[in-house]
Amino acid sequence: MTSPTDKPLSHACIIMASGSGTRFGGNKLMANLAGMPLVEHVLRATEGHFAERVVVTRHADVAQLVRKAGARAVVHDLPLRNEAVALGMDALTCCDTVTFFQGDQPFVAARTIDTLLAAAERDPGCIWRASFRGQPGAPVLFPTWAFDALRHLPPGKGGGYVAKAHPERVRTVEAESPWELFDIDTTDDLRKLQVHIAG
Repeated sequence: MTSPTDKPLSHACIIMASGSGTRFGGNKLMANLAGMPLVEHVLRATEGHFAERVVVTRHADVAQLVRKAGARAVVHDLPLRNEAVALGMDALTCCDTVTFFQGDQPFVAARTIDTLLAAAERDPGCIWRASFRGQPGAPVLFPTWAFDALRHLPPGKGGGYVAKAHPERVRTVEAESPWELFDIDTTDDLRKLQVHIAG
């Protein structure tokens, strides 16, 4: 007979898509890359991996796209990152892990997501994050013991604050490419990705 502890974990994810796009000059999340908006790349990568997907955004067009993709959109106008994280956490119903993705990180691979979730199944007490050749980045997976801290972050802080506070509990999985960890802040960043795709 299988005991409750043998059951697979219930995984959820929060996609952070609240950037105002000041450095980009507009809503970068809807900028076109390879025929689709940036945030849609992340939506497609996360599809089928999680029991719940929540996208926290301040953009109505992003929210419309998110709902069409079958995920839950939380729309807000709060100024601070910690507030957006708390909104995402409060939108979750019941899960054993939550993985944070950046909506402007379009090349995160499904294989890396699978590796993160498998790692959490093996060692559910750790924070797991993607890394490339020693350089950690997002996505980052948090277990239940970190949930309260994520809901009560200091002003302006994100999940990285919790990971830095518990370095002894952080583990990494290796991404296949540095492009998986590449996020877009400026139009030059977008051009770099376009050149990479063309090459």
